[in-house]
Amino acid sequence: MRTRFILIQTSHAGNVGGAARAMKVMGFDDLVLVAPRWPNVLRKDETIQRASGANDVLAKARIVETLDEALDGVSHLCATAMTPRDFGPPTRAPREHFAQFLAEAAAPDAVQPEGVAFLFGSERFGMRNEDVYRCHACLSIPTSEGFGSLNLAAAVQLIAYDWRQALGGFALPPTTPQRPAADAAAVAGMLGHLEQALVAVDFLDPAAPKKLMPRLNALFNRAQPTPEEIHILRGVAKAMLQTAERAKR
Repeated sequence: MRTRFILIQTSHAGNVGGAARAMKVMGFDDLVLVAPRWPNVLRKDETIQRASGANDVLAKARIVETLDEALDGVSHLCATAMTPRDFGPPTRAPREHFAQFLAEAAAPDAVQPEGVAFLFGSERFGMRNEDVYRCHACLSIPTSEGFGSLNLAAAVQLIAYDWRQALGGFALPPTTPQRPAADAAAVAGMLGHLEQALVAVDFLDPAAPKKLMPRLNALFNRAQPTPEEIHILRGVAKAMLQTAERAKR
């Protein structure tokens, strides 16, 4: 679904770059700036630095003078606000609204939305009431009751993440492959080697071993050491035996 992020009267160049980066990591690239403080904000050093590699989003971004010009090709508008207003569209948490919106769009007789736009107001005074009134929903990110003020780029990141997750999300990259555990014979051989070493350093009394070796056996069964780890443990046992032998000379 077409997704657009609209920043209205943004006053800090760094937030434009940060917003571009936030969008790119979530797979979005349609950014429109409405009457930003700096006409050349897309080329400012601070913007480019904060974009941190999202230069393609900046290159594609548009600057327009009015909100009307930013709304072409989108039909569902979501305002963002820290606190609910007395009048206007319903205020919902992003995840709640996205779930409801997509469920309604999936209904057999539903009119498919042309696109979705997320509107963010100025850092200094947020969104104007008249801009909020044009929207279908007002998204409010749940925050601590005592401090709810989010940086603009951070708010873009949270909305972009929740929207991407609602659309299905991205798969996690492959994890480090799990190495196979050593077989029982290798573990038994290592335990025998370790037992010799423990006797040699007087940690284990062979006349009264109690349950030390069975407990170590249970420990290594839980740990499921790899063949490489078995080699390390046998190396430790070998060093213990050599040290004990030198001490007897």
